[in-house]
Amino acid sequence: MEDYFREIEGKTAHDPYRNTNFGPRTKCLLGPVIVGAGPSGLAVAACLRARGVPSTVIERSNCIASLWQLKTYDRLKLHLPKQFCELPLVPFPAEFPTYPSKQQFIKYLEDYANRFEIRPVFNQKVVRAEFDGKLKMWRVRTAAEQGGGEEVEYVCRWVIAATGENAEAVVPPIEGVEGFGGDVVHTSGYKSGCIYEGKKVLVVGCGNSGMEVCLDLCNHNASPSLVVRDTVHILPREMLGRSTFGLSMWLLKWLPMSLVDRILLIVSRIILGDTGRFGLDRPQLGPLELKNLSGKTPVLDVGTLDKIKSGDIKVCPGIKRLRHQSVEFDDGRREKFDAIILATGYKSNVPSWLKESKMFSEKDGLPKKPFPDGWKGEAGLYAVGFTKRGLLGASMDAKNIAADIASVWNIGKMFSC
Repeated sequence: MEDYFREIEGKTAHDPYRNTNFGPRTKCLLGPVIVGAGPSGLAVAACLRARGVPSTVIERSNCIASLWQLKTYDRLKLHLPKQFCELPLVPFPAEFPTYPSKQQFIKYLEDYANRFEIRPVFNQKVVRAEFDGKLKMWRVRTAAEQGGGEEVEYVCRWVIAATGENAEAVVPPIEGVEGFGGDVVHTSGYKSGCIYEGKKVLVVGCGNSGMEVCLDLCNHNASPSLVVRDTVHILPREMLGRSTFGLSMWLLKWLPMSLVDRILLIVSRIILGDTGRFGLDRPQLGPLELKNLSGKTPVLDVGTLDKIKSGDIKVCPGIKRLRHQSVEFDDGRREKFDAIILATGYKSNVPSWLKESKMFSEKDGLPKKPFPDGWKGEAGLYAVGFTKRGLLGASMDAKNIAADIASVWNIGKMFSC
């Protein structure tokens, strides 16, 4: 293996832009480059290290799990029980509750990184990753996230995209937003409802984040309204004495998905009532089938529905346009608001830096192959954390990738002896 890379060093030495004032400094690596130090990147780095394969993790922020540390609200907890959210090789501490808090999850990730001696290169943004057909290697170019500083180009045999489905905030265009006059903030910039006490706040988006933000606003004596444009499945977080997710996974071992969906909806109707009475109509497809086909996650209720039933949270139709500190809705109604919070989700940013078109879709930045086959591309390209199946899917990807790379790595070591 080392002989092979000495040959690569020799070839790159003749690159006219290497180590000059006209191009980036070049580093040849034995192991893969992992782009992103979120849970997915940490998981694959740990699995590789456990198999004796070194890796280099590149992170544009100044910390691991930057989405969790810098862009999530204070009251956030894991939506699923901890046993479904643990990374490979290390369970959550026994003393952690069933649904760990944001702070507990971050502590778990920091301990995880320390345990496997994962030391990311921080504050470096990957601006371009491209396969060099002549070298049969990947060139991964990085630059300082804040501009300035030295550019570095890593030459490596494998690249693992671990930036995930939530790399960039989705901010939809809304007519009149410039003249609204109040705060308009994405949930990535929302921390707590305390600053909205006594104010009327419109939350746009009825996924898990939008529902939780509304509940948080209620708990801080704000007056939230919720824009609901699409149908949505709301399920109790627990049913029949078990977590809804855990019960679903257990039932799927024995029953077809359509029947499991029917059971979930019947029990949800008994526990929650008819959500359609409150402007929350359900999709025609069941929650599991919808998740499987589109990736759309059902809402696991943690108390928001009771606030909607009591009138503490109002449900509104889609926004037609914004006016000065007021909103005109699709039904023609107008209402005054002090602030708007966009719970409109995130998207992948892979197409902005990865220069290939076979593995990833240019449209949504996700692997073209459906789960469970989207983790492996061509020429040493891999993806982790793009399954739309949360941390459980990322862990599956990480194990597959590490095993695949290690098989080649170990053959190389055999021939280098």
